[in-house]
Amino acid sequence: QVQLVESGGGLVQPGGSLRLSCAASGGTFSTYAIGWLRQAPGKEREFVATISWSGDVTRYADSVKGRFTISRDNAKNTAYLQMNSLEPEDTAVYYCAATGLLYYATIADQYDYWGQGTQVTVSS
Repeated sequence: QVQLVESGGGLVQPGGSLRLSCAASGGTFSTYAIGWLRQAPGKEREFVATISWSGDVTRYADSVKGRFTISRDNAKNTAYLQMNSLEPEDTAVYYCAATGLLYYATIADQYDYWGQGTQVTVSS
């Protein structure tokens, strides 16, 4: 089983940037699709971005397309989410998730392993 630990969250002003990291251990990282999902207060958990095992396929939610970039470094067992042009609507707890059953995944229920989450707050 793979364990995931997110880092990099914090408070940022609208228009600012943050980079989230997801460090994996306990499994063969390169055989897992990785996703970033988020949950705002009072809302359902929603898909943000996903990247395939080898990194050749990425998918994004429409709300973040063109602003967020997902990437991975299999040699470092780490995935990233670069977030630019942040908006107050991006405020949420961001989760890293993994699945070994699909090449990539765009639905929360498709993921088998989850990190504990990291808070991102966009506010002036």
